[in-house]
Amino acid sequence: MPRDRRSDRDGSARGPTPIGEALDRVLAGLGAPPASALERVIRAWPDLVGPAAAEALRPVAVRDGELVVTADDPAWVGQARWLEDGVVSGLADVLGPGVVTRLRARRPARRS
Repeated sequence: MPRDRRSDRDGSARGPTPIGEALDRVLAGLGAPPASALERVIRAWPDLVGPAAAEALRPVAVRDGELVVTADDPAWVGQARWLEDGVVSGLADVLGPGVVTRLRARRPARRS
C-alpha cells in the first residue's frame, strides 16, 4: 500500500517535505550554503557592485565560502579584486555572515 504522507514522532500526519527544504537541510549538514544562495546573490548583484560591474561580472557559484564570478573581459577579472571587500560585506547582509568570505573572478570556460 503506497504511503503518500509521512508522520511525525507523535504519529500525526504531515505532508511531504518540499524538495528545496530537504535540499537545504542536506546542504547545511555538509556545511554548504542554502540552494537559494546563488539566486539571492544574483538578485542583489546590481545593488552590490553597480550597473557596469553587474553587467561585466556574472555570479556563477557559491561554494566553500567563495563567490565565483565570470567575466569575458580580463580587465574586469582584475577589477573584481578591488570589489571584493564591499561584495563580501554586502553579501553578509544578504546571505548571513560567513556564507561568503572571498570573491574569485575568472574567465568563463571555453566550449569546444
